[in-house]
Amino acid sequence: MPGLTTRAFGPAGPAADRWARLYAALSALLILGPLLGPGQWLWRDAVTTPRPFLTDSALGLGDGAPRAVPQDWLLAGLGPVIDPGIVARIVTAAALTAAGWGAIALVRTFAPPAGGVGVFAATTVALWNPFVGERLLQGHWSLLTGYAALPWLLVAAHRMRSRRAAVRRAGWALTALAAAAAGLTPTGSVLAGIVAVTAALCPGPRRLGRAAGTAGLWLLTAVPWLTAAVIGEAGATGASGIDAFAARAEPALGTLGALAGLGGIWNGDAVPLTRTTVIGALATAVLLVIVAAGAPALWRRRRDPLISLAAILAVLGVLGPALAATGPGLVVLEFVVDTVPGAGLLRDGQKWVALAVPGYLLAVGFGAARITGALRDRYPGRVSVPAAGATLCAVLLVLSADLAWGVGGRLAPYRYPADWAEVSAQVSGEEGDVAVVPAGSFRRFPDLDPVALDPAPRMLPAEVLQTGDLVVRMPEAGEVTVSGEGTRAAQVEQLLLAGAPPSALAARGVAWVLEEKTSPGPRGDSERTLAGAFPVFVGEDLALYRIADPAPAPRATSAERTAAHTAHGVWAAVLLLGAAGVAVTGRAVRRRAGA
Repeated sequence: MPGLTTRAFGPAGPAADRWARLYAALSALLILGPLLGPGQWLWRDAVTTPRPFLTDSALGLGDGAPRAVPQDWLLAGLGPVIDPGIVARIVTAAALTAAGWGAIALVRTFAPPAGGVGVFAATTVALWNPFVGERLLQGHWSLLTGYAALPWLLVAAHRMRSRRAAVRRAGWALTALAAAAAGLTPTGSVLAGIVAVTAALCPGPRRLGRAAGTAGLWLLTAVPWLTAAVIGEAGATGASGIDAFAARAEPALGTLGALAGLGGIWNGDAVPLTRTTVIGALATAVLLVIVAAGAPALWRRRRDPLISLAAILAVLGVLGPALAATGPGLVVLEFVVDTVPGAGLLRDGQKWVALAVPGYLLAVGFGAARITGALRDRYPGRVSVPAAGATLCAVLLVLSADLAWGVGGRLAPYRYPADWAEVSAQVSGEEGDVAVVPAGSFRRFPDLDPVALDPAPRMLPAEVLQTGDLVVRMPEAGEVTVSGEGTRAAQVEQLLLAGAPPSALAARGVAWVLEEKTSPGPRGDSERTLAGAFPVFVGEDLALYRIADPAPAPRATSAERTAAHTAHGVWAAVLLLGAAGVAVTGRAVRRRAGA
């Protein structure tokens, strides 16, 4: 294999890039592993169903906060043509591959002296890190599109500064594509907006025009969730449970060390097993040694404002969530979430560590080249740079190996029981909304390991009333309930738990009650309510009851739905036009790079 190693880990160039791109694509497939098989994605916050519907909630106009906009609109719109489970897996595989390719482009753009060794090391870190594993285990597959977009946005900002008009156009097209892809979820959109706009504001020619254009372009990609936030009926997000969502310490690392290692998600159950052992601390130490080795090279290149920005974001991406997890930080964050509309996005502090990744990738690229060069110089004739680079990447891989094959085999496709199709065929959204038993928004099914979001809102052709309440297990306080935004859903839930007569539900626009029989959870005296309702379907897993004479349920107006559909259409148009623009203008960039 000496020839292969030399071509891949030798000087930076087209050959090394091709091998690195192949390595990134294969890594993405290896990480997803069993998820690539048939079935749906049902795992904590990840929910796909065979046939989702374009309800008000899918447009972000329901009782809850628009957290899955435009993700749900995309899945529902493509549902009649492509299985949503396949769409989600294609998007996730593409996002992971794009993250690796973004690392390649980032190093090639800002750190060409790092060579093939730097390219491969950065690609390894971009994919094989705890942030990726933790977000997959938490079910945040769509957030990974925002994560993958960040290196590309810095590359795009660099291109927009070119003296050649064709390269500048390529930068604008790449910004549109990356920002729209990140906009699949609100958090990803905010991450992209921070990087894109701050990069445009960095000193350079045409700064104000570039910043205004970038901000306007980003707003077009964020318009679905911004529109939903303005016209939707979701209540304000309270600050309850702020401490439950704070970044979490890891063994031998503490909170700051966990974040510096790109880990520390609030949910201790959504963590790769190696991060719960000394291996996690060792992996973090190796990563930080490589980053530290590359830091001097970044410092010498600090005159490049985009490199300085990447370094600043790396520091803030680690220190910000760490400070937010302290006592004073929690107090400040609680005040902000309570007083600023939409600030509930800030509660999950660890996700902002994604901002550190571009800076880390540049430092890793330089650091890997420096370490391997030093080994060659110390052991001349015995150690070559390509061999040392391959060994370094192998060490990084081994220390994060449990990300492979569905994060250690924990992720797998899910097949819904046949009862779900029967119930979906019976429900009509025109008659009224659906209430659910047991209470709560999460379910634990007999054939599913973790708790998962109730699939009913995405499975049924009607509005399903969900409170959005989340039960979080905390080491000191035990289980803590974090209140959601579903005010009408909370009222209906309380009526069910109190065993209120069906007429009380009917008065609030409820036409159906779905009982998920195999899922544990609070049921209260709901049997009394169900005894007065008409059973439409009773199966092993589900039972559906009809409520007589429901009052008209609150609905988004025609104008609101039109506005939401238009906003989603704008986002989709920017995504498609950005992709087309990248394909067309990419030739100019390749010519300049000498490819």
